[in-house]
Order: sequence, then structure tokens, then C-alpha cells
Amino acid sequence: MGFQCGIVGLPNVGKSTLFNALTETQAAQAANYPFCTIEPNVGQVAVPDPRLDQLAAIAKSAKIIPTQLAFVDIAGLVRGASQGEGLGNQFLGNIREVDAIVHVLRCFENDDIQHVENKVDPIADAETVETELLLADLDSLEKRVPNLVKRGQQGDKVSKIAASVLGQSLELLREGKPARLTVPRDEEEVRVFAQAQLLTAKPVLYVCNVNEEDAANGNAHSAAVFARAEAEGAQAVIVSAAIESELVAMPEDERAMFLDEMGLAEAGLARVIRAGYDLLHLITFFTVGPKEARAWTVEKGSKAPQAAGVIHSDFERGFIRAETIAFDDYIALNGEAGARDAGKLRQEGKDYVVKDGDVLHFKFNV
Repeated sequence: MGFQCGIVGLPNVGKSTLFNALTETQAAQAANYPFCTIEPNVGQVAVPDPRLDQLAAIAKSAKIIPTQLAFVDIAGLVRGASQGEGLGNQFLGNIREVDAIVHVLRCFENDDIQHVENKVDPIADAETVETELLLADLDSLEKRVPNLVKRGQQGDKVSKIAASVLGQSLELLREGKPARLTVPRDEEEVRVFAQAQLLTAKPVLYVCNVNEEDAANGNAHSAAVFARAEAEGAQAVIVSAAIESELVAMPEDERAMFLDEMGLAEAGLARVIRAGYDLLHLITFFTVGPKEARAWTVEKGSKAPQAAGVIHSDFERGFIRAETIAFDDYIALNGEAGARDAGKLRQEGKDYVVKDGDVLHFKFNV
């Protein structure tokens, strides 16, 4: 399991440039005019995790397989998208398919790059996109909720549940608030709410695209975005798409020195991934052996059988137990044998909640 992030924003904020840098491809055409991205481009990216290299070194694994995540570069949105302006209908359709929204905001001044609103104001840009998503959700629910209420009154239990939870979302939208503030009361409401695929229910990560000189500490524009993110329970990171583009063009052994010269501890990709993991409540577990060391992603709170199912459905269906070693114990005791001898290899059952960094070996029978 990975996760899919849709990169959105107004035209000419650096979406495609960032996408190209993050995926180390030129699959998306970066150009200085609106709608240069017509079809969504999807890039699979290996999630960097130094723990995986440490595990592989101890186990002498022949292959190292990191977990993957997908970035989707979605066509630029303009005011009126909810009514079909620009590429609005396509934009809204594409964004329904992603797990989270990576909202790129222009936080740099450059007279040579046209801004669709002829001003640099990332907060106004964020509000433009949020408003279009909100209006699209509002239009959808104002048509759906009355029908659900009617069917619920006629005895349809599922419709009654849907009318309750989506009615709450509708009230929020009418107040100008996103649907993600909806609080489902039980598992059934959670399921119904997720199936509704509301655009404003998606978690949001703001990416502040700054000039190179502001990459380390940000600027007044990015500070305003961070304040907005904190107020609404979203996440924000600072990235210079220009620096990321330079990084992918240079040999790998020169990148660390370049980042150090720029006052950066790591590349923008790592910051975006970490924020994305936090946003979606994801953790990583590992399987390690002589053939391969591999990273896997599950939602925080997942139990051992669910983690096993990420590898193969048969593992979950026939789950017996999970041999479990904490990452720190695996490293400190130099692998599985040392952990076993020290009593740090545990036998965990179906109710075990997987921890970030667990090294797992599943026993199953089908």
C-alpha cells in the first residue's frame, strides 16, 4: 500500500516543475502558460528510508525494495472551475481519485512568470481552490441529501445513515467550511462518508514554492501559509522547485554538498513524503531476509493481519501469527538471530497493532 497525492494549484505556481523534480522525470511539460498540463501525469516515487539500508546491510539482502507513492500532476484550476470554467470538470474528476491534496502555492516574486490573477498572494490562491472544491461539494450534496432523507423516511436504513452524516457535511459547506470537519459517529458513518468522495474531505498538504534564497527559512508568504495550515489542521512544507530541478540534474554524489551549500539538510522530496505520511496517518513496517529487504506502508492503527494483507491477501486470510522485532532491537542485536537469542523476537497474534519500524515475518495457512 502506498498513497496517491494529487498536485493541484492555480496555473504557473510551479506544479509541473515540482512534479518533474519529485519524480525525476520530464513527463509533465513545464511551461509558462495556463493549462500546460492537460492530462494528469502520474509518477511513482520510491520513499527514501535510511532504515531500510541498515536492515539490508545486516541481513545481507540481495535486493532492496522501498515502498512507493504516487504523485499525480493535475491540470491547473482557475476561478469558476466548479461551474466548468477552464478545465474545471476534468480537474474535479481527477482530484476525486486521490487520497490527499498537495496544494502548491506560489510564494515567490518573479516578474517574468505570469500569475493568472496578476498578483502573488498564496492565501488568496488557496482560498480560490478551496472555494471551487467547496462549491462542487455543495452542489453535489444539495442534490443528494434530500433524496437520502426521503428514502430514509421510507425505511431504507443505509439512506438514513447517509442522510445523517452527509447532512452534517452539507451544513458545514453552507457555512463555508470544508467537509473534512465532519465527525462521523460510528464505523458505518465513516464508511458512508468515505464513499461520498467529497473533495473538501481530502486531507491537505500545502507546499510553499519559494525562491532559492528562501528555501531554508521561508519568507513572509510561506509564514502566512503555515499559519493558515495550523488554523485548519492541515500540513505545510517549504520547497524550492528550482532547487529540486537542479538536484535531479546533478550526479547523486554531488547532491549532499549542494544541499549543504543551500543551507538544507535534505531534499524537498523527503519533506513532502514525511508530511504526507503524517497527514494520512501512515507508518512503515519491514520484511527482511537474504533475498530482499522491503518496506511496506500501512495506516497507523492497523493490526497484524491487515499488515499481512498488504503483502498478499492469502497472508491475511490464513494469518496465524507475526514474528515481530522492533527496528531498534534488530539493529542493536545485529539481526534476527541476535534478537531471538536476546528474547526480543516476539510472537504476536491477530490483535497486535503494528508499530512504525517493526520487522515482521508472517506465519499463515490457507
